[in-house]
Amino acid sequence: MSTVRRRARVSLSTGAPARRGGVQVSEAQRARMLSSAAAVVAEYGYGQMSVARVTARARVSRRTFYDVFEDREDCFLALFEDAIARVTDRVVPAYERERAWREQVRAGLSALLVFLDERPEVGSLLVVDALSAGPPVLRRRAEILAGLGAVLDRDGSRSKHGRGLAEITGEGVVGAVFSVIHTRLLAKRSGALMELLNPLVSMVVLPYLGSGAAQRELERPGPKLARRSGGASNGAGVSVGPAEDPLAGLPMRLTYRTLRVLGAIGDWPGASNRGVAENAGVLDQGQMSKLLARLERLGLIRNAAAQGAHQPTGEPNAWRLTARGEEVERAVGVTPSDDAHVESVGGGR
Repeated sequence: MSTVRRRARVSLSTGAPARRGGVQVSEAQRARMLSSAAAVVAEYGYGQMSVARVTARARVSRRTFYDVFEDREDCFLALFEDAIARVTDRVVPAYERERAWREQVRAGLSALLVFLDERPEVGSLLVVDALSAGPPVLRRRAEILAGLGAVLDRDGSRSKHGRGLAEITGEGVVGAVFSVIHTRLLAKRSGALMELLNPLVSMVVLPYLGSGAAQRELERPGPKLARRSGGASNGAGVSVGPAEDPLAGLPMRLTYRTLRVLGAIGDWPGASNRGVAENAGVLDQGQMSKLLARLERLGLIRNAAAQGAHQPTGEPNAWRLTARGEEVERAVGVTPSDDAHVESVGGGR
């Protein structure tokens, strides 16, 4: 696992029910509280995120809430860590796939902006609401930004222009990038954040590669923004990414149970087999294991607990949706009343 990924990865799931003060709380209850808190923050902002609103939406008691979290700030910190893990799952692989540093910057920023366009509520939580949270969240945010700045300084300083720069150059560049994104999110301007890709890449490479490289990045053809009927929207009816049907060529039948499993993993990334089963309402653990294995082979989910081809002995699985899994889950998101329709969706057996 790379240095970048080790610094950024956070796992919220231990694979076992949460305990505080000797009281046991099921994974399903914890998942409902985190999902409820995310919905409250998206609707009201962190300032209006009260324990009462979270517990009412999650249908749990205040005692259950305090069995898991110290206070609302502790709950928000868990949400923040989860959002960081989701972004990391997109940005780090994109960055690491490229060899040239300039292309790494472009790929990483592109993955970030696509994610923020697809999940504006997560972007708002990370970039806007986090600034209103307490000291633990602000410290964690500062640690992440400093880590990103260090990566820029390490990789960007290999060029002749990058030598001799101040040690805080990367930190300043990262701060500037997120300041621009913060302004856009706060103003809720129409248009996709991906429209910022060229200007942001130009801004990042300027101190390291010089004005000529920065100008060339600014003048590159802009990213293609595709309209599509399914998937997430940026608020202006525009979404970024391939316009193809995410279900095309999927060699399995998407039953209601399968979609419940995808939805459970999407709502609670990092859940163990048991946690997914509880949230999806699947009682047979043997069937659960087989279904998870099949979804993993199809590239819809991945086990974050495994490092390469190996998994530490005794370590529980920690399931997350892949990029394609997220597309499928969004494209065919259902409620129990949609059962009859879902059974007919998808490809072959």
